[in-house]
Amino acid sequence: MIQIRQLTKLFNAGTPDAVMALNNVSIELANDSFVMIAGANGSGKSTFLHLLQGRLLPTSGSIWLDNQDITEWPEHQRSRIMSRVFQDPKSGTAADLTVLENFRLASLRTKSKTLRWGTTRQFEEETMARIESLGLGLEEKIHQKMGSLSGGQRQILTLLMSMYDNPALLLMDEPTAALDPKSAQLVLDTTQALHEKYKTNIIMITHALPDALRYGNRLLFFREGKIMNDLQGNEKRNCTLSEIHSWFSQEDNPVQ
Repeated sequence: MIQIRQLTKLFNAGTPDAVMALNNVSIELANDSFVMIAGANGSGKSTFLHLLQGRLLPTSGSIWLDNQDITEWPEHQRSRIMSRVFQDPKSGTAADLTVLENFRLASLRTKSKTLRWGTTRQFEEETMARIESLGLGLEEKIHQKMGSLSGGQRQILTLLMSMYDNPALLLMDEPTAALDPKSAQLVLDTTQALHEKYKTNIIMITHALPDALRYGNRLLFFREGKIMNDLQGNEKRNCTLSEIHSWFSQEDNPVQ
């Protein structure tokens, strides 16, 4: 269970440039959540993710994970229980290392660092089995440098690495923004399949509204630092594109 309690982030407090990026947001995420987040630019979506990851600390409010207050945890400490997939497929991987070596680094993310990080035959076989389970033939590229792969292939492998130790939460900030439509759909389909397999909690920001409806089991819509719409179950399944477009049309109406 992830509990966000009255989370607020005010930038440039006490100055004429003060910006309320997130305004008293409270929400609970049950286990097995796959949350899609939509909203206009500047609505608070990315700030929300940065606060969860620990890149930013809140002005007020708290973040709890399984009844433990992690609000003050620094980013490196949260990295043991959270993973993130970025927009740029080049982020999160080492281009000059092989796919296998990248997976080895991912396997050490939550472990105490030692001087021994080399790969063994057993690790190679386990990694190949993980990649083969995707059904994309990428296990044949395990000894190629990561930088030689396409953006879509790198993003899919980054996604698989991010779930290596089944983190408590996976954060995805527009992971398909830099991909062509075919690769984007493949990444999203793979995300959905991995979520169903590992039951990892996922929060994904997207500007592609059809994707916000098609994927995940919950939809949050941010506006002016607040969650204005929260759909789950049948509400999400029955939601239409025209309904979401109507939420954007309310941008001209100030939040009271």
